[in-house]
Amino acid sequence: MRGKKIKTVFLDRDGVINRKPPEGDYVKSWKEFEFLPKAPEALRLLKEAGMRIIIVTNQRGIARGLMTERDLEEIHKRMLVKLARLQASVDAIYYCPHEEGVCDCRKPRIGLFRKAQQDFPDIDFSSSAVIGDSLKDMEAGTQLGSLTILIADETEKEKFLKEAFAKGIRIDVIVSSLFEAAELLITL
Repeated sequence: MRGKKIKTVFLDRDGVINRKPPEGDYVKSWKEFEFLPKAPEALRLLKEAGMRIIIVTNQRGIARGLMTERDLEEIHKRMLVKLARLQASVDAIYYCPHEEGVCDCRKPRIGLFRKAQQDFPDIDFSSSAVIGDSLKDMEAGTQLGSLTILIADETEKEKFLKEAFAKGIRIDVIVSSLFEAAELLITL
């Protein structure tokens, strides 16, 4: 791993912070949102270590008409309130509501990361980490030159590594949860 201290952590949402719905489905309302075990504690650890936390999430359910931007904003508002009650927080949330191929903000493209850098000009991607549960997240992190941390269970590791290698995508670390990633990052 790099010797540079991580200052900003970019997180995917579904599958990292909250339970991911089955493929093709989306978290469309607060009642469908469920934090993954120890995710709020992980966010608290990162904040206590002085890191900026930014969520960067693809939300294609909006483009598909399964939910509205207002629905998504309500989910995020409630998530932030619940996190605050648990002494955890995030600094910003950026989302792509588009279908694939129509924008520069849908990961693996890096438009949302660039928007975050406009809003927080001191962001240095080389002292940032991108944490996600998909190769799209890892590809975005690779393009940015950030530390890439993939969340995957044991059964998925080999498949992800083979596919990443074939596509020239860098995966620096594989962990089983956001909490494990947070523990790792605070020791760097």
